[in-house]
Amino acid sequence: MTNDDPALMSALTTEHFVLQTAISTATSEESARATLYVMALSSSLVALGFAAPPSPAFAPLAATLLPALAILGLFTSVRLVDTGLQNMLCRSAIARIRHHYRQLSPQASTYIIAWAGPAEDDAVAAATATMGIGRRRDWLIGFFTIAMMITAINSIVIGAGITLLAALALPLGPAITLGLLTAAVHLVLFYLYQRHRYRTRRNCLRPPADIEQDRSRDARSHLWP
Repeated sequence: MTNDDPALMSALTTEHFVLQTAISTATSEESARATLYVMALSSSLVALGFAAPPSPAFAPLAATLLPALAILGLFTSVRLVDTGLQNMLCRSAIARIRHHYRQLSPQASTYIIAWAGPAEDDAVAAATATMGIGRRRDWLIGFFTIAMMITAINSIVIGAGITLLAALALPLGPAITLGLLTAAVHLVLFYLYQRHRYRTRRNCLRPPADIEQDRSRDARSHLWP
């Protein structure tokens, strides 16, 4: 580091702290939103249990609660994608700062770990490496985000609602099949939405040359969901 760098180092240190705070805030919001949805679902199931048939209150109560839960779950999942993106953007920015720290002196690399190994110069690869995400299970990564966890639960809620609705006009077997198909379609569509959001934002973090190189590779080379 040269003598004219203290202002830069002060700015980088401040930015590093701000980014860490933003990650913590996003993680707290994720936890709060997921907890809110699960608590709402749990309370609704208890209410439905008390109003189970032959009680005449079950049908109107289910018709009120299930759509509300489905909408709440959808809004929660979309916001969780946003916070997940915020988390990754902040981690990528921190990775760039850490890369600069590693260049300060020959001894710096001994104490500041290169999480991504040879790919440490890639901020996206370095950010995902700190979360234990590897290249070989790229297409599976999207199934293990907190947004997909809530979406999986919400898909069951939607499927159950469709089953109850279809059972009014169809035999039980076809009604269950329709509910299962609806749940599966909802889950797949949200996975594709999440994957698109992450890939679009990922391209904004990388130089154009790297983006073109990624496009020329097989789809299995992508790191993000």
